[in-house]
Amino acid sequence: MLSVFSSYPTFLVFLSIVIAAVVTMVLTPGWIKVLRAKAIGQQVRADGPQSHLVKQGTPTMGGVVMLVAVVVAVLLLARPGADTITCMAAILVTGVVGLIDDGSKVIFERSLGLTPRQKLIFQFAIATVFCLAAVNLVGIEPTVTIPFIYTFDLGVLTTVIPVGPGIAVPWLYLIFVDVLIVGMCNAVNLTDGLDGLAAGTVMFVMLIMAAIAYRADLINSAVIATAVAGACIGFLWFNSFPADIFMGDTGSLALGTALGCLAVLTKTEFLVVIIGGLFVAEALSVMIQVLYFKKTRKRIFLMAPLHHHFEKKGWSETKVVVRFWIVSGALAASGFLIYFADTLL
Repeated sequence: MLSVFSSYPTFLVFLSIVIAAVVTMVLTPGWIKVLRAKAIGQQVRADGPQSHLVKQGTPTMGGVVMLVAVVVAVLLLARPGADTITCMAAILVTGVVGLIDDGSKVIFERSLGLTPRQKLIFQFAIATVFCLAAVNLVGIEPTVTIPFIYTFDLGVLTTVIPVGPGIAVPWLYLIFVDVLIVGMCNAVNLTDGLDGLAAGTVMFVMLIMAAIAYRADLINSAVIATAVAGACIGFLWFNSFPADIFMGDTGSLALGTALGCLAVLTKTEFLVVIIGGLFVAEALSVMIQVLYFKKTRKRIFLMAPLHHHFEKKGWSETKVVVRFWIVSGALAASGFLIYFADTLL
């Protein structure tokens, strides 16, 4: 299929959305039946909103189907280059970590799976390997640009390991990318707390990342981004309130990693903080809540992450989700406007 439409990159990018959405919508009903037959369901936090107790036992691990859909679209439409392989490898390995996490929750019937330390070790390892591959195989420059202001060279402290042609290790950039990818990975995971919230917000963000990749003539990255967006669209049909299935950590951790990796490949490492600003806010709300409570034994938010705070204030779940979609879309669009203006100048 790639050879037929390779001269029409715009068509490839839009076709990626359709293929991923269709594959997700076709496979998800069967996957839900399998999960129900195996009694594989969500374990709800005991200290969460009381309205969430009805979600106990809802099938989870929907991220498996989403990842299958992304893989199908990318295999059909993207060129098998180093950028495609490194990005997809990071996404899929993170998905496997999420699958292990989801599986442990089901086996031990608890809302927490792998320990935070275990997940962080896996996430930092994946981010490190991706960064080194991006720099040495894809040719990504170890720089970070703040639009209109300055480009920081984070490759000033670089060690070359004499293996084969040599492996360059830009230490400052490596640390930055590790924090970026792991941060986005967990931020999207924290956002996945309401029906349709993570899938909808990631959809908006990935469409913008696809537009940025397309403008930079990075068609492979654009195809990956639209494949993820398409998978989110197809998944929303079943994940909208009241959800028939949750994506689980299999999906949310992989989606967060996808966002971080695409930011590196498109050289929008700084802008992604604006584009994915909603995820950043969700993560910061948890960090602020924990630090403030440890210091004062009081809470700033009624409950963290941020979406639960608004639930506690009396907003319905659907109102929170739709309004967060609007905020996410506005932030993503703002990031694209900044990128577009910066490239023009």
